[in-house]
Amino acid sequence: MATVEVTFTPLPAHVRTARLVATAVARRSGVDESLLDEVRLAVGEACSRAVEAHRRHCPAEPVRIEMTDQDQRFVVTVSDHAPTAPARLAAPATDNGIHDGAGYEAIGHDGGSVFPAGFGLAVISGLAEDVRVLSTSSGVSVRMSWPSTAGAS
Repeated sequence: MATVEVTFTPLPAHVRTARLVATAVARRSGVDESLLDEVRLAVGEACSRAVEAHRRHCPAEPVRIEMTDQDQRFVVTVSDHAPTAPARLAAPATDNGIHDGAGYEAIGHDGGSVFPAGFGLAVISGLAEDVRVLSTSSGVSVRMSWPSTAGAS
């Protein structure tokens, strides 16, 4: 399968579309039906985190999703372009060892954080078999993967 790339305006309403596209691409890539809900939920969580970061720091920049097959795995990378401050880079690892370099989570109606830092990544790690987070000064990328039959002989 060729790489599928989607960019979208950082609005919460577009997260639903991103989930639907990722699920359709996963199905076409040969991800087992029993894993499609996990793909949908993990991509939704990663996109929600990216949307919130963009809304705070760079609302004019689009969120980027890349979906591809690599070595019989369906791989999704959700990237934001929100700057990461040094203080946020020092965020502690979650219980499963995933580093929450972004340091942001879902925001409540009062503007306060609803969940502790790292909560979204903990949810994602429970849904995806392999999760990697890359945090740089130009943003955060969350890479998730699931087994697929693409390229299987």
